[in-house]
Amino acid sequence: MRILWELRDGPFTFAALRARCADMSPSVLNQRLAELRERNLVMLRDEGGYLLTPTGESLLAALAPLTSWAETWSKRSTRRAS
Repeated sequence: MRILWELRDGPFTFAALRARCADMSPSVLNQRLAELRERNLVMLRDEGGYLLTPTGESLLAALAPLTSWAETWSKRSTRRAS
C-alpha cells in the first residue's frame, strides 16, 4: 500500500520512489514493484519512472474513504495526546 500511496503523485524513478518510501531496501522495493506490475496496479514508463495504472488509480479511489477516516482519527488522537 505504501508504494501505491506514494505513486499517487507520480511518476517517480526507482531512486525517488525509494526515498519517498523511507529508504525501503532496494530488494524489497524491487520485489514489491514486480508484484504490483504483475497485478496491473503499477507500470514502468518507456521514458522511465513508475506510475499507477488506471486499475491502481481506481484502487486508491476506492480506498479514499479509509484515507479520510485515518486523517480524522489522526487529528483526534493528536488532540487527546496534547
